[in-house]
Amino acid sequence: MRLLLVEDDDHVAAALSAILAKHGFKVVHARSGEEALQALLPAAHEPFGVILLDLGLPDQDGYEVCGKIRKRSSIPVIMVTARADVRSRIHGLNLGADDYVVKPYDTGELIARIHAVIRRPPPAGGAGRGDSELWLGPVQIELPTRRVSVEGSEVQLTRKEFDLLALLAQRPGVVFRREQIISEVWRTSWEGTGRTLEVHVASLRSKLRMPALIETVRGVGYRLVAPAAPATPQGT
Repeated sequence: MRLLLVEDDDHVAAALSAILAKHGFKVVHARSGEEALQALLPAAHEPFGVILLDLGLPDQDGYEVCGKIRKRSSIPVIMVTARADVRSRIHGLNLGADDYVVKPYDTGELIARIHAVIRRPPPAGGAGRGDSELWLGPVQIELPTRRVSVEGSEVQLTRKEFDLLALLAQRPGVVFRREQIISEVWRTSWEGTGRTLEVHVASLRSKLRMPALIETVRGVGYRLVAPAAPATPQGT
């Protein structure tokens, strides 16, 4: 599998590339944000399976690069950075990163996180019409295309917002524990993700303009409250 490593420090990149090669990855090294974006342009080569993105790049901030990547691709992105504060983590995840690893890190854990994001299947199955769509009142969730619309109008969601909504929508009314959601959507038990979950729930309520759609079950987690279908007018 091809892996795009976005890292401006050649010594760090060389050491990490050697480790990744031993685990079967074909590493392409980009030293700047622009090099990374150029590497993602459509071409005849094999597509990348995952991107490791440093945030301290010489030409542009890694957050900006992540946002640009998300506009053109759904390739899993793992931010690898020395920025350890919770606000930085939340910001990165909200931009669409699939995971966030803080330097210095254990290489074994990094490899495990890489495998976790690349083997993650898209949500499938659930309630509603057919296996590829979920219908919740006026909300339509198209699983194969990862599109969400409300009353026919498409709503732009981040990768994690979609994953969270699809998870809850597959079992309306069922309470999902916070730990379970973090494990299913973020594939980690990292405690710092808890605040990120709250941010994603609040964002979904706002974007869908349905604050009552996702109910907080205090001390436990969240559940999706399916909107009631509108009553069919009876003839006279």
